[in-house]
Order: sequence, then structure tokens, then C-alpha cells
Amino acid sequence: MTNPAAVIFNAKTIAIVGATEKSHWPRNIFNNLQKSGYPGKVFPVNPKRDEIFGVPCFKDLASLPAPADLALMIIPAPAIEGALRLGTENGLKSAVVYSSGFGDGGREESIQRGAEFQKTLNEIGIPICGPNCMGLAGIREKIYCYPHLHVSDMEPGPVALITQSGGTLSYFTRAGQERGLRFSYVISSGNELSLDLADYMNLVIDDPETKQLCLFIEGIRKPKKFMEAAGRALKAGKPIIAIKTGRSQKSREAAQSHSGAVAGDYTAYEAVCERYGIINCETLEEMIEMTLSFQQNRLPKGPRIAFMTTSGGTVDLLHDYCEQEDAIVADLSPETVEAIRPYVPVDCHIRNPIDTGAPVGVSGKSAPAEICKAFAADPGVDMVAWCNNMPGSARSAGPQEEVRDLINSTDKPVISFARMPHQIPEGGLIFQDATNMPFLQGTRAGVRAMNALWFFGERAGRDIPTIPEPSGNKRNCSGEALEAALAAKGLPAPKTARAANSKEIGKAAATVGFPAAIKIISPQASHKTEVGGVCLNITDEPAAIAAAKNMEKKLNAIDNKANIEGFLAQEMVLGAELLLGARDDAQYGPILIVGSGGVMVELVKDVSVRLLPASENDIRDMIGELKISTLLDGFRGGKPADKDALIAGIKGLADFFLDHRTWLADVEINPLMVKTRGEGICAVDIRAVTR
Repeated sequence: MTNPAAVIFNAKTIAIVGATEKSHWPRNIFNNLQKSGYPGKVFPVNPKRDEIFGVPCFKDLASLPAPADLALMIIPAPAIEGALRLGTENGLKSAVVYSSGFGDGGREESIQRGAEFQKTLNEIGIPICGPNCMGLAGIREKIYCYPHLHVSDMEPGPVALITQSGGTLSYFTRAGQERGLRFSYVISSGNELSLDLADYMNLVIDDPETKQLCLFIEGIRKPKKFMEAAGRALKAGKPIIAIKTGRSQKSREAAQSHSGAVAGDYTAYEAVCERYGIINCETLEEMIEMTLSFQQNRLPKGPRIAFMTTSGGTVDLLHDYCEQEDAIVADLSPETVEAIRPYVPVDCHIRNPIDTGAPVGVSGKSAPAEICKAFAADPGVDMVAWCNNMPGSARSAGPQEEVRDLINSTDKPVISFARMPHQIPEGGLIFQDATNMPFLQGTRAGVRAMNALWFFGERAGRDIPTIPEPSGNKRNCSGEALEAALAAKGLPAPKTARAANSKEIGKAAATVGFPAAIKIISPQASHKTEVGGVCLNITDEPAAIAAAKNMEKKLNAIDNKANIEGFLAQEMVLGAELLLGARDDAQYGPILIVGSGGVMVELVKDVSVRLLPASENDIRDMIGELKISTLLDGFRGGKPADKDALIAGIKGLADFFLDHRTWLADVEINPLMVKTRGEGICAVDIRAVTR
């Protein structure tokens, strides 16, 4: 089946609807098409002109000498629907709608027009880019429908840029070209009322000339379709390098206002990135560095990096950045150390990262290149990073032949990174192309790019696991049946006794043994600690009764209509406190959450998230990402926690939720107490939200 977006880029006739000399958008687009050598026909459309831009002008889409394959609609929003209907009646196949006012901006008029326009698009059945976009360009097809003059006559390459921000296209392509990036397609998608992000992704994934995807995402309107496309890119070995707005509440509100997008839960989006190998960037500048690092078209077989520098200060920074970014610094073999020794001063301490000081040339060979070659030959090294500016500066890389020889001596990624951003010297891009060595800017950027290569390399070609159909029983989703079902999955509850009222809680506490924990049971006390509904270390029956009465008083003060169903007495359990949960994210589906637990959970925010289903390896990685993992390993003489029981319990909850998600929207255990090794875990407080 032909991708609907391909219709736009296959256009042999283009109509510019709203052609006028008074506006630079139609004028620049016409000039870009002419300058770039678009091989098809371009028809300006304006009912008030017979000629414009030095060529004949036509009054409407019905008056063209041949049907338009693509109409560029640069006219006010109220006129768009009528012009499109007339066009489709006369053979129009696709369109780009630049106008805003179709659901964006928050005005009632815009919202209503957007809803009506959606119906129109469903009726006329042609693919539309936009509305509220700035156009697009197919570089090989020489279709340049973007209104900035510098976005024209570009040299084709392997990078596709798809952005929901129209202006970002202009800035990113300019900056990218200045650094040596070349593009296959650049697309601003706008409000995506017809073609959406996934349509464009599928288009470029199917394009054999496109090797990398760069995405600027404000909101993912069709998450399932997006994830399917991301899975196809991963299977094809085409990295997706993305930046997404919406980390903050203000950003999410802004995205809704100006593009109609719903940014969704950013943490869940990060879980999507982890599952599908999407490199999620912090800044647009970092996107360029990441994209450059992938243009060498090499992926590492492991995470271990060797760094070559001529600066002790850079070595210190590299140690800091590697620790911050969890980058793995390779251990050099004795053979590598001996191979390097002739190229460094006698007092040089050979280690990784290495500060060579003033490297020593041997037999006319470039010492830095030979050191990097030795790194690359080491079986314990997966990637090589050479700290150096792009050629043209005082301390440039060696001649092209030496660098090419280095690159050709290995199939491992070898990149260069400058200590700081700098101006590109004359001839620098030619050197970069000729040697196939990416030149990145910034020490931390170099570390993060190397990590990204391994992040994607570890996942490339991977099949995405499918979500099994739920087959659980509804009666297992609440009360004692829920506790029993989770206990069978490796998540036993502590010894518990229930009391109907505060008078009976003393005897209930005595049955579980002192010290005990007392908890209130009420639909209005879902999060018990927030309403004073938990009291720990109760030592006798009178204290239990007093604690229960105090809980009643506190809850009634908050909600005088609260329904108090009784109280629980539980044995006190010692161990590391974790949060464990599974829920159905509104956009991305079932997810698993593991983090530091207890009353400080929202303050500490030590959490790891994965899409479900999750394997034991996924769960092990999640635990390793947490700050509390240090405590689990045995902190400052403490005994190691029962990680095996923890992993089994997390897997049990994940599988239970997937099996019962027909009836459960959310299930949470906080705290989950992890005892010392061999003693297991205990689900102290279980909270389930039914659909």
C-alpha cells in the first residue's frame, strides 16, 4: 500500500494558491522551486491576476491547464475548504495547508473550524500536510515548499527531519548543514489533521536513502501508530533522534494552545524511548551532535569507550561526565598500553582517558591517530573518542590519509569531539566527509553521543514484544482476593487482622503481635498517610485504640461525610521501602513503575518506568537505575537486600496487571518492603483502582 504522504512528494504539477508579490511566503516558495530546478510545472493561482512572478496566473484550481497534483494553500483559513473542494473536483491529489485557525489557539471559532475541517478531509479523501504548518521539502525530488529562501537547492543526504514546529525546520536545517548534515526530507507537520507524525515516519523508513530520523515532537496524537512506526525504524536499524516538549506543566499547556497537541505523561514517553531505542535529546543543539555521531553508520558491540586527549583538564571533565552519564570507561589491556608507549612522553601515565601531553611522532606517523588505532584494536574497547577540533585550527587532526587509515583500520565507531563549540574552519566539512569521522562539539556532548550509539546499538533490529490478551478474573481485583492473588505472584502481605471499629482494633493488633501498624479503611483515605490514616510502632492495645480514634477524628475533620469501614492491624516489617506500580497510561498503554517508596516518594522522585510487558532483564535494569539500588546492595556495612525476590515480585505484579487490565486501571504497592537476602519481600500497602 502506497504511503499517503508519498503523493505529495511525487507531485508533477504544483499550484500555489494565494500567489502574490505582496507576501514573501508564496514569492519565496515559487523562487525556491525555480532555483532548485523542480522538474514539474508550477501554476500560480490568484483570481485578481493574469500574470505573476513572470508566468501566467490562474483564477482558481478549476482553471489550470492540467490538474494539480499538489496545492499549496497560502490563503486565509475561511477560504480553505471551498478551494480544496473545488480542487478535488478537478483532479487535485494532495495539499499543504499553511493557514492557522483549525483547532489551534484555543478560540472557539478555531476549534469549531478544526472539527468541521476534519469532516471535510474525511469526505474529500486526499492527503493534507498541516494545517498550521510552514511546509516541507523533498530534497531529491526538488520539491521545496518552504517559505525561507535558504531552504532550497540542498545537497541530498541520509537525514529526515520531521517537526511539529514549523520555524524549527528552518533553524535546524541551517545549523545542520553548517555542521555537515544532509537531508532527504524536511517536513513541518503542523496540526496533523490528515497526515500525522507516523505517516511521515513510515514514508522515510521505507525510503532506502534515509538512514536517520530527527523528530521535534510537541504531542503524539496517535500513540499506537507512532509506536508501530518506531518499531519499524528499530527493526530497520534506522535511529530516531528526537526532542519532545512537555517536561513541564507550562510546556504542556503551551503545546495545547498553539498546536492542539496533547503532550501526555513525559515519563511514559521516556519509557517509549527506552523500548523503541529512541534517542531523546535535551536540546536542539544536542540533536545535531547525536545525528552527526550516527552518520558514520557504525554501531558498537558494547558500551566501553576509550578517550584520547592532550589535556589533563579534559581528562578530569571526562571522568565527571562519564560518571554523570553512566558511561563505561574501558580498561586498557597490557598489549594496548605497550602499543601506545612509543607515542607518548616517557613520564606519561598510560590510562583511559589518556592525557598524552605533547604526543611523540614515530617514523612520520601521527601519534594521536596511532594511539586511537591501538585503542580500536583492543578487544576491551567498543568505541574510540579523539578529543580534537575540526581541522583548520592550531591543533587540528592529522592529514586526511592518516585519519582515513585510522577509520579504515576498524569497524568500531571512532569520533572526534572538541572541548568546546567552535566556528567551523574553512575546509573542515570537506575533511569530515573525506575521512568519515564525525566532529562533535563539546566534551559532554561527546560522552552523551557515544552512550547514544550503544543505547541504539543494543536495541537495533530488536523485535518489540507484543502485549498478551488479558485472561484474569474480575474477583481477583479487590479485597482479600487481590491480596491472595498477589501473594501467589510472590508479593505476600504482612500478617494482618481487621477490626470493624476503633473499639475492636486493640484485640486485632494483639493477634498480629506488637509492635504493630494501625491503618484506617475508607474510600476517602486512598492515600492513607496524607489524611493521617497510618500509625506505626504501636506497642499495646490501649495505644492501638487511641491511634484509631485519632485517625477517625482527623479524617472526619477533612471530610465529615467520610465512610470509615474499619481498621487494619499489621505486623511491622523492616526493610528497604520501594514503590511498585502498574497502570494503563492514557496514551502509551500499560506501564510498570518501580521506585523509592514510603511517604517521601513524590519528594524524592527516584523512579524508573518501562512499557509492559517487561522481562526480568528489563526489571533488573530498572532497579539498577534507582538511587536506592545502592542501599539494596548493602550500604555502609548494611546487609544486601533480597534482590531475587524483588525481581520475581515485580515480574509477578507486571504479569498480574496485564492479565487483569480489563478491570484494573492502576495497582500500586507502597511501601513494598525488601528484606535482607534470603528473607523475601512484603507488600505492606496495596492500592488498586478499578475501571
